Amino acid sequence: MTAAVVVRRSILAPAERVFDAWLDPAALAVWMRRSGSETSLVTADPRVGGGFAITMRDPSGDFVHTGTYLVIDRPRRIEFTWHSHAAGRGASHVAVTFEPDGAGTLVELRHEGLPDAESARLHDGGWNDVLDGLVRHAIGTEVG
Repeated sequence: MTAAVVVRRSILAPAERVFDAWLDPAALAVWMRRSGSETSLVTADPRVGGGFAITMRDPSGDFVHTGTYLVIDRPRRIEFTWHSHAAGRGASHVAVTFEPDGAGTLVELRHEGLPDAESARLHDGGWNDVLDGLVRHAIGTEVG
């Protein structure tokens, strides 16, 4: 049996800007990290079949996350595999959708295929931190 996490944010920015922040390595380095951690190290080949590596530099150590882009449908949807220390041995699956919402965008992240409830709890906390960073980045209040 596997576990899943769903996290949502309403962001006061156009869907194109929010979507593009997921594929730009320089932007990812700024916001794809836990609260209180340093700027991440990011490499990305943002095309279907391309890969990414994100090293989150946390006070407790470096945590590497890798994956492969499965779907890139600008500005509506991104899907990718996700390998991390807390995701178990196999690849899990992340789908991010971007829905126009008035002057902003509703972002929904669904992370499936996590090995157990503890992994889901860890990823829920991590994804909430990450999406808070995305909000700050998208509206221009993030300091890199």
